[in-house]
Amino acid sequence: MYAPVNGLNLYYEIHGSGKPLVLLHGGGSTFGSSFGRILPELSKTHRVIGIELQAHGHTRDIDRPLSFGQDADDVAALLDQLAIEKADVLGFSNGGTTALQIAIRHPRLVNKLVLAAATYRRDGMQPGFFDGFEGATLEMMPEALQQAYLKANPDPKGLQRMFDRDVARMKDFEDIPDAAIRAIDVPALVINGDTEVVRAEHALALSRLLPYARLLILPAVHGEYFGAAEAPDSHLPAMVATMIDAFLRD
Repeated sequence: MYAPVNGLNLYYEIHGSGKPLVLLHGGGSTFGSSFGRILPELSKTHRVIGIELQAHGHTRDIDRPLSFGQDADDVAALLDQLAIEKADVLGFSNGGTTALQIAIRHPRLVNKLVLAAATYRRDGMQPGFFDGFEGATLEMMPEALQQAYLKANPDPKGLQRMFDRDVARMKDFEDIPDAAIRAIDVPALVINGDTEVVRAEHALALSRLLPYARLLILPAVHGEYFGAAEAPDSHLPAMVATMIDAFLRD
């Protein structure tokens, strides 16, 4: 389904029933490539709203800036259109940063947060991470993510555009002030792998800043705990989906 929001034709899917749960994919990803493994479990007990953000998957790019704040505003506009007054929000990687921005910019909409590999400071990434965007080319993007995009939108120019947009956004990434994080007054579950692109120490710092946060560090690489396209064979997704469900139900 598509919804006109802020000049964008935003793609979304709805699965299951129950309390609303918004799922926000990672950079260079689609809804399915980030959450396909955990969607069946979560949709048993929640009305899952899976969104593909600007330039990603089914949602085409438009001529306007791409930022985490803009993504947050788009999600908020969609929830208003769907007459959803409050939702739980689960974001992975870039989607986790967008989830933080939703809680900061549109706190009225957020019931609980699940933040997986969410970044709020540049120094939260592994050393050299931002240097890697200098001279980055599409060939460096994981093949599984390229194929996931082309399955949703068989347009190689769109794929290149998404890649360029994500690279530019990460080059320009600015820290979210600590005070803005401290002002998020909803329960949060912070999830991170012990050997992934986001440092476990950063996840700990985020969980300490958030007033009502729990922390889950797993023996995993980036996205392995969801069985995302980067790690499709992980044994962790079923366990993690159960833990997320328990946190949201509590």
